[in-house]
Amino acid sequence: MQQRHIGKVLLGAWFVVLLSSCSPFSKLQKSGTDDEKYKGAIQYYKKSDWYRAGLLFEELIPVLKGSTESEMAQFYYAYTQYHQQQYLLSATLFKKFYETFARSDYAQEAMYMYAFSLYKDTPAFNLDQSNTLTATSALQDFVNAYPESQYKEECTRMILELRKKLERKAYEKAKLYYKTSGFNIASYKSSVIAIENFQKEFPDSEYNEELAFLKVDAEFSLAQNSLETKQKERYQEAMNYHQLFVDKYPTSRFLKQSEKMYETSQKELDRLTKEEQAREKEKLKTPDANRPAKVTAAN
Repeated sequence: MQQRHIGKVLLGAWFVVLLSSCSPFSKLQKSGTDDEKYKGAIQYYKKSDWYRAGLLFEELIPVLKGSTESEMAQFYYAYTQYHQQQYLLSATLFKKFYETFARSDYAQEAMYMYAFSLYKDTPAFNLDQSNTLTATSALQDFVNAYPESQYKEECTRMILELRKKLERKAYEKAKLYYKTSGFNIASYKSSVIAIENFQKEFPDSEYNEELAFLKVDAEFSLAQNSLETKQKERYQEAMNYHQLFVDKYPTSRFLKQSEKMYETSQKELDRLTKEEQAREKEKLKTPDANRPAKVTAAN
């Protein structure tokens, strides 16, 4: 019974291979002339059969070099890869097209499709954003090259969308440093630096209010966990961050928490200052054993 089943499967597979080998596409690919293949590729392209069209164009491009059909074969081939969601390959092909055929009527469209292909390949915000940076740069280059293009508004929209993705990535990175800062001093420092970098890069971000508060919190926590020789400077820095936070967000929902840290920082500064002064007074009272004895002149 099992052997019959295996026999049927093999027979079916052989039948599929036989049919495919006898298909018009297979015949065209094996024995068609270059002209026939080119016309066939165009027909498959018009039918949105991107796979077959792509196979034929890929085969034809080397042999069509220098001919009038070469330009369109390369242009269409790039689109076949784009429609198959091979975005990095289509980006490479569109870029090669507009660099090779800079004076072509399709050069502008190819440059746009290069940038658009890169945009389509950008990852989610929580992954590495190298491709997002590349896509943003490509879209901006297109807008700069063709400021009056019909694609300008769409490019601007995509640039803003990608910047939002980069913004979210930077925000989550800063938050991650803050969340893990309880484990060591270096993470507190990294949290403050990451927040400051975020504020510089995204000054109008909706996340800045929260991050401004977290910077106060991180610096305050850094001061609390520092050696006493570093505490005075860091408590003062936490107070400075609080003042900047209050000036910019006077009605923030984090205001009370920040004020408590400010008050505690002030008390700690006062305590540290008093202890410092006490030590200085003690030094003046206690003779220095290493200091030479005072010599008095003999009468």
